[in-house]
Amino acid sequence: MTNKNIEQNEEDKLLIAKVEDKINQSKTKNKIAYTDFLNMHEKNVVQKVLQEEQINNYTFFGGYPEAEREVLIVFPSKIDEKMLEKNYKNILEIVQIDLPEELYGNYEHRDYLSSVIKLGVVRNKVGDILVTPQGSQIIVMKELSEFFMNNLPQLTRFNKSKVTIHPLEDIIKKELKFKEINVILSSLRLDKFVAELGKCSRGKANDIILEGRVFINSENELKPSKSIKEKDIITIRGKGKFIFDSIERTTKNGKFIVKVQKYV
Repeated sequence: MTNKNIEQNEEDKLLIAKVEDKINQSKTKNKIAYTDFLNMHEKNVVQKVLQEEQINNYTFFGGYPEAEREVLIVFPSKIDEKMLEKNYKNILEIVQIDLPEELYGNYEHRDYLSSVIKLGVVRNKVGDILVTPQGSQIIVMKELSEFFMNNLPQLTRFNKSKVTIHPLEDIIKKELKFKEINVILSSLRLDKFVAELGKCSRGKANDIILEGRVFINSENELKPSKSIKEKDIITIRGKGKFIFDSIERTTKNGKFIVKVQKYV
């Protein structure tokens, strides 16, 4: 576990250096600068840097308001909100895959992601992947959109599909779907939730938390004993995203039967 933490810290240091470079680039050239896509942990790391350096002219954007993966955009004070929004189209685009009718409903998020990785593209160049039965929309850095359009059809999985590039305004509305599950907990501590929701031992749950893979309401949480409240949103990287809906009842031996909504 120690080696993993050291590696993570080194990755954070590299990320911070890249962000500071973007900040300096924006200041010296007096123009917009932006990073690759950031996951939830990376966004938390970056926000601390922005606060410490008292940077106010920035935003996170992933193509649509509910995006989980977003780029950091740093901009000079001369740029107002409307000018910033006009520049979004120069940063991100949508690569849309329309499946042939006989393949409707065959592919999930992981299938599209594995296809992207198979093309040799690193994960931080790709944002959210919005899946429908008819295909998907992949939010990508604009400089890679033509690469995807030309190369995705070369994969066997998509050789009968239509792959096109679209502006951000063509994005499909992401419909949130949930699966209701009940879990039995001896307490409302974070490590108990992670063990149950992640289907792992309490020791493994502690490791997952200490590795920085758990978020409560989008904030990184490293304390296994943290108390969870109703309506908290718990994200476990690699395991899923959950809402602590309510306590259904308490058993005779003091355990909690908790209703949880899992994002699907």
